[in-house]
Amino acid sequence: MINTLIVDDSALARDILRDFLTVDKNFRIIGEAADGEEAIQKILSLNPDLVTLDIEMPKKNGLEVIEAVIKQTSVPIVVVTSHDTAKTAYEATVRGALEFYSKSTFTASLTPEKRREIYETLKRISGVKAQKNITTVEPVLLRQPEKREIRAVVIASSTGGPKALSTFFSLLPGDFSVPIVIVQHNSSGFDKSFAQWLDTFTPLNVKVAEEGEIAGHGTVYIAETDKHLELRLISDKLCLCYNNDEPENNQKPAADVLFRTAAESLKQSVISIVMTGMGNDGAAGTQKIRETGGITVAQDEGSSLIYGMPKAAVETGCVDMVLPLERISEELVKLTK
Repeated sequence: MINTLIVDDSALARDILRDFLTVDKNFRIIGEAADGEEAIQKILSLNPDLVTLDIEMPKKNGLEVIEAVIKQTSVPIVVVTSHDTAKTAYEATVRGALEFYSKSTFTASLTPEKRREIYETLKRISGVKAQKNITTVEPVLLRQPEKREIRAVVIASSTGGPKALSTFFSLLPGDFSVPIVIVQHNSSGFDKSFAQWLDTFTPLNVKVAEEGEIAGHGTVYIAETDKHLELRLISDKLCLCYNNDEPENNQKPAADVLFRTAAESLKQSVISIVMTGMGNDGAAGTQKIRETGGITVAQDEGSSLIYGMPKAAVETGCVDMVLPLERISEELVKLTK
């Protein structure tokens, strides 16, 4: 059983979450809290396997709760919040939350497929302990990539991705000119807020990719929620396009779609990076990029919150470099100079 604590100052919100979770017999609600101070006390006394946490609450807000408990326990925390606190929800992932959802997700219109996906994500998160110290190890160079013109960088990330990406971009120089395109698995629908939040960590321009947009220098493009993003070469211009195909690897957007289309269009002129996350999205795309001559990178286990997606990519045998998060930006600069 997954012993779960629900934290929200709204009794209605607590009722909705309780009803949602208890449909799956794996979840047992062992307590509820209506303000931040009560949340801290119950987290430390009840030692739950999972906490759902609101952001805006009396006495102490969600960020203060995370800061208080993460020093004493590695309890998995999932933020459940509203759109007006979306940027704060991303900040919560930097402080130690593992995932977050919009409150509007848990409505009667939730599809059975989405319901199952959330249950599976929460089950896997409940087994993850928050990282206190990241062990930095030397990079593993599996193949030495040859120097060539690089026209785009594509990145895949999921659980732990916002924190990893914020670190990555804070270390990337402001004069980095190659377009970067990101698929960050995002169940919340907060794609615009994610772009705005990530933009605060870099001098580069961060935005949500638009249909038919030409990828320009010094810009970072984020895939919209619930659409597959493709990178195509049209009349020698890098074009960002969406499709509405079925999910791949239970993901939409799927990194494999982005990687595959980038590989088909750019051949040896693309670099792919697979960062922290659950599942295997990005593995098949990594293989495709390697087969067409591109350069492939994966985040190492020591710096990954969840070594699922990077591990799957490495296990294809098609990754050139396995790097600690803090070294990825540095190596990227070397490869694109």
